Amino acid sequence: MSLADLPQLDSEAFRVPQRAHAAAALSHPPRILLLYGSLRERSFSRLLVEESVRLLQAMGAETRVFNPGGMPLPDDAPETHPKVVELRELVTWSEGMVWCSPERHGAMTGIMKTQIDWIPLSLGAQRPTQGKTLALMQVSGGSQSFNALNQMRVLGRWMRLITIPNQSSIAKAFQEFDSHDRLKPSAYHDRVVDVLEELMKFTWLTRDASPYLVDRYSERKETAQQLMQRVNQTAI
Repeated sequence: MSLADLPQLDSEAFRVPQRAHAAAALSHPPRILLLYGSLRERSFSRLLVEESVRLLQAMGAETRVFNPGGMPLPDDAPETHPKVVELRELVTWSEGMVWCSPERHGAMTGIMKTQIDWIPLSLGAQRPTQGKTLALMQVSGGSQSFNALNQMRVLGRWMRLITIPNQSSIAKAFQEFDSHDRLKPSAYHDRVVDVLEELMKFTWLTRDASPYLVDRYSERKETAQQLMQRVNQTAI
């Protein structure tokens, strides 16, 4: 079988697009949305997100943080709910995301999962997550664990996000923040910097290449079939 035997597939599909001119690529800072998974008054996932905001801004990013307070359960409110609208607008605005969840009962929190469940794979003609970058972090009250990270990585892959290889897990998080709610200097802090630096690099590299990266044969074939059906119906 050759490429000619497959509709909507030829060598042009694998041609790497010309990179955008440097001036165009640098037209605005990387836009990073940060989500956290706890509503406690002193939420360590929120504190880690706030530390990440400082670091990302120092690296040149534009950041937004979504407050999950008041977020309805999935299917328990219409899509017009103000918090749902706010989250979806922020996801559409973003070029990359940071998800940071505590680990609870060996898993990400329900608050974290609720936010992710409200993010759709498609919004009309838009696909708000596909081809965008994602960094993952978790905080634990006890020994170091990666359960929440592993779960979020599965979700990131499912939503066709470019989930970067590096990740951060902070054990006994209550010991790692000072009285001013700043992350103390440590190997954990260094890892957070590593993760965010990698997120910035992946975001810069993929900014103008997302359409190429997420384009796939099955969708081109389906689109062509739908177009042919409309042409045939018009002819009738």
